[in-house]
Amino acid sequence: MHIFLIRHGESIANNGNNYIKRIPDHLVTLSDIGKQQAREAGIWLADYCQKQGICLENARIWRSPYCRTRQTSEEFNISLGISDIREDITLIEQQFGLFDSIPKEKWGELFPREYEEYQRQRNNYGKFYARLPLGESPFDVAIRVHQFMGTIYRDYEKHGKDTLFIFTHGTTLRAFLLRWFHYSPEWFHEEKNPKNCWIREIKDHEDYGYINL
Repeated sequence: MHIFLIRHGESIANNGNNYIKRIPDHLVTLSDIGKQQAREAGIWLADYCQKQGICLENARIWRSPYCRTRQTSEEFNISLGISDIREDITLIEQQFGLFDSIPKEKWGELFPREYEEYQRQRNNYGKFYARLPLGESPFDVAIRVHQFMGTIYRDYEKHGKDTLFIFTHGTTLRAFLLRWFHYSPEWFHEEKNPKNCWIREIKDHEDYGYINL
């Protein structure tokens, strides 16, 4: 099985333009730079697949239903030309709850008691297990991502879908890697969030890392 994990392009949250508007996370769009990133990365990936002899006729796109991942996949697909596109809610970004669309440096100022409790959890249990107020921990994300893996295997066994392009978010992408390869929470702590439109290649049970650096 061949899997390409792709983080969305730069969004208006990534560049700080959503801190005032506070658009709900699922409606956050790509910036103009993000659209260009996705278009160029799509051209690169299509060329890479051709050179590697990767057939796209039976390929499938899976994506988070968030606006920015939909937009990213559409820009990529100008070059990939994949007609089979599906969405799964388990691929969404980590839920930031009370801290959604708020800069990290403002969390303690705006919500001092909640932030203090979150920090206590991080100190006691570690970043991987600490749950954001009204939101999720990376552990929670890893649990739901594992549910999606059952869908992957069923599609492979029943329909022969062996080449997948999965458009998702930074924490979710790392959680996927953690579950697929049985990496440890310590690995998650050390693994940095991928930059926008970074592509991680998996072939069967071998991690090829980010291929378009």
